[in-house]
Amino acid sequence: MQTPASQHVTRIETAIRSGLAARSSVAASWARSATLYQLDPAASASGVANRLTAPELAQARERMGALLPTAAPHLDRLFQTVGGLGACIVLADVEGVALDRRGHAGDDGDFEAAGLWTGTAWSEARAGTNGIGTCLAEGRAVTIHRDQHFLARNIGLSCSSAPVFGPEGDLMAVIDVSTARADLPEAVSGLIGVTVGEAARRVEADLFGQSFHRARVVLVPGTDRGIGALLAVDAQDLVIGATRAARQHLNLSGNLLLSPRPLADVLGQGADDSFADAERAVIARALARTGGNVSAAARALGLSRATLHRKIDRR
Repeated sequence: MQTPASQHVTRIETAIRSGLAARSSVAASWARSATLYQLDPAASASGVANRLTAPELAQARERMGALLPTAAPHLDRLFQTVGGLGACIVLADVEGVALDRRGHAGDDGDFEAAGLWTGTAWSEARAGTNGIGTCLAEGRAVTIHRDQHFLARNIGLSCSSAPVFGPEGDLMAVIDVSTARADLPEAVSGLIGVTVGEAARRVEADLFGQSFHRARVVLVPGTDRGIGALLAVDAQDLVIGATRAARQHLNLSGNLLLSPRPLADVLGQGADDSFADAERAVIARALARTGGNVSAAARALGLSRATLHRKIDRR
């Protein structure tokens, strides 16, 4: 009689031979793990074998810059939400190396043995199909539930991961929630995945705000991505930055700080500009700031009250 581990290996081998990879994203990851990375699903070596040394871990954390302290409060809140499910939380870099984690002390021994510990590498090249590695490989949120993992030694885990994109839309990190609870339904794993995705978007929003702290941050209308789709707009109403979600929704690319675009054009609200329009907008803002006080608005604009009145009359 086959053991659960040997049954798992047979299932993966059958799926790869049958061409299931063309129809299933999980099977496609299995195929990458077996053919591209030459991994053996029956490999029994512990995840500890992929762990960085203390100096290497310190260097990897330093390379993350502001991301770790920015993400920390969001990881804390996420752990408060899902920690009761026997879960641990990991933040990994683009190499799949766990750089920060949250977990209950009573579960730490089991998670450390499984490799869900700081310094351990979880890229697909190292660990096959898994939440962190497959999220990085595909650049999207994934949930890898128990026997969807490639390595048989990981089939006791259920992992939900979401990517964290930087202020310029580049992939910076992954947030993962993993649990070894055998009684956790796959549907619950899906709900955890939604929660992880929301935490990742909040981290992105904070990083974006820090990067463009002198700009006005605008939420892109008409999207279903919550706080994820953001634009940074300067004093001239030029878009100088956009999050990954905003870039995808608005079809933006390139370095917007070097090649800014008018906000109205980006949002599809472009109109013919004129000096008269610009003058009317300046006057309207000055009047709004002074509560409609023409004398105060004139002083703010460096005009006489009579001149401002003439301009208002022409509006």
